[in-house]
Amino acid sequence: MPDRGFPSPAALRSGEVDLVAHVQEVCDRIDAEDSLIQALLPEPGRRPRLTREAEALLDRFPDPAQRPPLFGLLVGVKDFFRVDGFPTKAGSKLPAELFEGMESDVVTRLKRNGALVAGKTVTTEFAYFQPGPTRNPHNTEHTPGGSSSGSAAGVAAGFFPLALGTQTIGSVIRPAAFCGIIGFKPSYDRIDTAGMLFFSKSVDHAGLFSQDVATMKLACSALLGSWDDSAGAPSDSLPALAVPDGPYLEEAEEAGLQQFEETLDRLAAEGFRVERVPFFPNYADLNVRHRRLTAVEVAEVHKDWYKAYSDRYSVHMHEIMETGATVTDEERDGIRADQLRLRHKMEEALLTCGADLWIAPAAPGPAPYGIHSTGNPIMNLPWTNAGVPALAIPTGEAANGLPLGVQFCAPFGADERLLAWGEAIEALVRG
Repeated sequence: MPDRGFPSPAALRSGEVDLVAHVQEVCDRIDAEDSLIQALLPEPGRRPRLTREAEALLDRFPDPAQRPPLFGLLVGVKDFFRVDGFPTKAGSKLPAELFEGMESDVVTRLKRNGALVAGKTVTTEFAYFQPGPTRNPHNTEHTPGGSSSGSAAGVAAGFFPLALGTQTIGSVIRPAAFCGIIGFKPSYDRIDTAGMLFFSKSVDHAGLFSQDVATMKLACSALLGSWDDSAGAPSDSLPALAVPDGPYLEEAEEAGLQQFEETLDRLAAEGFRVERVPFFPNYADLNVRHRRLTAVEVAEVHKDWYKAYSDRYSVHMHEIMETGATVTDEERDGIRADQLRLRHKMEEALLTCGADLWIAPAAPGPAPYGIHSTGNPIMNLPWTNAGVPALAIPTGEAANGLPLGVQFCAPFGADERLLAWGEAIEALVRG
């Protein structure tokens, strides 16, 4: 795949890069290539709209010194977030008017900080398992992952340097790994989810994709609640890393596990202390319980819509609605309580072994062949269940040339520290 780097946010703010010309160049790229990638939902008037918005932004902030941090940054927005002026369908066949409401808070924050919405991106149906048409830019015969398919593929293809996604199991970190880009799922609720559609409220996270950690950190400083720059300054020593050995790690495929072990060796050679910690002894049970929680919560979200439009739902959604009906309130409440217990166990394990971050494969292996499935989110499930921050960084390629990556996970609330360390880690491991 050709290099699709973007001008730095500083170059856009300073005027070193002509914003209107930059918008035209990106629109040319989208017009030429998105008919194959299909990352963005169709928008006939995209170019004139973006041109008007870029010109208005320049008029609003004529002095480069007064420009907001994300000035002129193009952003793809998963069609699970409401954006004023755009319909929201969540990748479904249901009427768009069902999902009307106030603009998502995170979208409003992006605009307030100077970002330009490049467009709505393709999502799987209701952010679940029924894929859309999006293809992996590294090899269009393979999936980009899901459910934030278009957001990940669009960043990888160079249609925008930043994109919004959501994660209920692995819908940010997995597609980031499959597409060879940076993915970040912050601590639960660090990004305000007001105005976002929900699949499962207890585990749904708003997350982000970018081409590098520096852009991710800049975006998060503007979007995450109670951001504290001073909390992100790690000590001079490198972070110690904990590997969750046991049934969880055994879920990785051979290619993914080999790249993961090679990455551990590279980090150890750079001076990182790596500790292997037996963890997730009952991983199969955690997997089942997480999915039953999401099932009962999605059934509640869709209760009225499903009654009226059940014939417009995919087989995947029919199945999870049926599962949700078998989950009692008592079981649901017990699983929710277990989420906090798992979060505390993760932090205790790090403290016990003297590690700062967990490190694990970001996906079982490279993106599977075909677009009939978005791949297995199994490597992402425990970190989402516990609500801790996770950062995906590319580490190289499989034998077939498709990207592979690892994820780093920090204690709950330590998003600033994770991203600060992430910049240094990226320079060492990125393939």
